Amino acid sequence: MPLIDVHNHILSREYTDLLARHGGHRYSLARDAEGRTVVMRARARFMTFTEPMFDPELRFRAMDEVGVAVQLLSYTCPNAYWAEGALAAEVARVMNDHLAEVCARWPQRFRGLASVPLQDVDLALKELERAVDRLGMVGLIVLANVNETPLDDPRFEPFWAALNERRLPVLLHPTVPPGIDSMGMDRYGLVPSVGFMIDTTLAVARMIFAGVFERHPDWPLIVSHAGATLPFIAGRLDQCHRFIPDCRAQISRPPSEYLKGLYYDTVCYDDEALLLAYKLAGPRRLLYGSDYPHNIGDMAGCADRITALPIDETEKDLIRSGNARRLFKL
Repeated sequence: MPLIDVHNHILSREYTDLLARHGGHRYSLARDAEGRTVVMRARARFMTFTEPMFDPELRFRAMDEVGVAVQLLSYTCPNAYWAEGALAAEVARVMNDHLAEVCARWPQRFRGLASVPLQDVDLALKELERAVDRLGMVGLIVLANVNETPLDDPRFEPFWAALNERRLPVLLHPTVPPGIDSMGMDRYGLVPSVGFMIDTTLAVARMIFAGVFERHPDWPLIVSHAGATLPFIAGRLDQCHRFIPDCRAQISRPPSEYLKGLYYDTVCYDDEALLLAYKLAGPRRLLYGSDYPHNIGDMAGCADRITALPIDETEKDLIRSGNARRLFKL
């Protein structure tokens, strides 16, 4: 069955020019030892540019070789969160208008997950409305922290309420986690290898314990990278819920019950890791994703790991595309 890829990324030169000109207070562009352009947060490398990010037509051969029929395109981190004031609106407009243009040119191959400047909640709500109602975006991408502000911060409550009212699907994607200096993540490429997993895990755990999903249970959240460490630590979260009062203060059920209500993509690099996510979420809450065209993306491998799951073909087809068709109304 053809695949629908819910986790892959796109960029535009207009966006990266804005980042280079105005984002220096948070990010910079540099060259790595192999001559590739990389995005830096202070001294920590966390994202590498590749040509297919900027040229949608370069994707088609890779998609066809693996059997990917449709990609849900999204702008990767650092997204729009680095911009301030009026610039934030401009950056979000540039990103979403570009997405809309690509999707309109190749409507059979691409759909868009919009970006919103969540550092300004009122502006984010306006851009959400514009991107979904006027540009035809089928969902959103949200980063796991907003300039080091955690997603359970009360300022974001109107945003979660709006998503819940619309039942709008969201891909939760990590970015540079808080505390990279104290954790020494400026070496060994630790931000993408370890830091992203920490960022996602912290974001979802905090949202669970803060009661975000209890108050707003009806919007589908797709946790990227097969849930980061959450499938592995679900039992530990439940044990802490049983024995630590602070873990029970704002929720009525064990954390794993909320985790089972979320969705997870297949972006991992090990058969057993994907099986662990499957055991947590079940076949109706896993969706094919590849992280293409990041330099560590793995379109073919992520497809092969679905095939390797010890489950029946009906369930595999749900993961390959059935769940995405249902969730995004494709």
